[in-house]
Amino acid sequence: MISQILRPLGVYASFFLFVHASGSLQGWRWGAARGSCGSAAGSGPGSRRVAAAGGGKGGSIEGIKDIFAVASGKGGVGKSTTAVNLAVALAKTCKLKVGLLDADVYGPSIPTLMNLQGKPEVSEDLKMVPMKNHEVWCMSIGFLVDKDAPVVWRGPMVMSALEKLTRGVAWGELDVLVVDMPPGTGDAQLSISQRLQLSGALIVSTPQDIALIDARRGANMFRKVEVPIPLEVEIRSSSDEGCPIVTSSPFSESSKAYNDVARRVVRRLAELAEERNRGPQISL
Repeated sequence: MISQILRPLGVYASFFLFVHASGSLQGWRWGAARGSCGSAAGSGPGSRRVAAAGGGKGGSIEGIKDIFAVASGKGGVGKSTTAVNLAVALAKTCKLKVGLLDADVYGPSIPTLMNLQGKPEVSEDLKMVPMKNHEVWCMSIGFLVDKDAPVVWRGPMVMSALEKLTRGVAWGELDVLVVDMPPGTGDAQLSISQRLQLSGALIVSTPQDIALIDARRGANMFRKVEVPIPLEVEIRSSSDEGCPIVTSSPFSESSKAYNDVARRVVRRLAELAEERNRGPQISL
């Protein structure tokens, strides 16, 4: 898993991007040009729903065209920071309707990273209404429990909570739902992967051997292609203030990298949609 890593400040970080397509695992090959995002109509992820891996075991969420997971083999590697900045970049740079789901039940951080507080409202059909900031609709278990209260739940309670956070939310019409996954490869991760029709997954890791081992374990169902990002101190400070770096410092190297990833996500999802629309080729 040796790959290119940006080194703007002498500090190293990397993350890996894997995309699922047509029931098989296909690696992402980058082009040299950055290009533009395109719009949700026609070429963007808004052009289709994604078929579940393994013949329909998962299920789509009404109104959501693509569901994209951000995961990691271990905690503390920048997964949530990446999920937040990717979501904001998709909304602001790529002009998409974006939702952000905090599926890290035991350690919810989206309320802090997105500077959101309070309890979500309930719609007429008894669904929770996501909260909005930085042009992204957000939902987290952190909105439902006290900030410093530990979530001491066994597996079945976690599964029930995740079901409510996904299908019990009035997401409305979205082009992309970014899911901030729990770290590791336990019940919660498997449940989300099986119950939702994931268009792709982003695996976040630092480049140390031990971290990469965990990342490989978490990504053993994906073919691996790395996406480089720089690591800056300002990412931490802006996250603490609840303002993603793509908003607080839009011209920084990190912001440019996140926006580049967002553009590539949009382009790759459009390519996958075209592949699925063509269907299998039969030669006689």
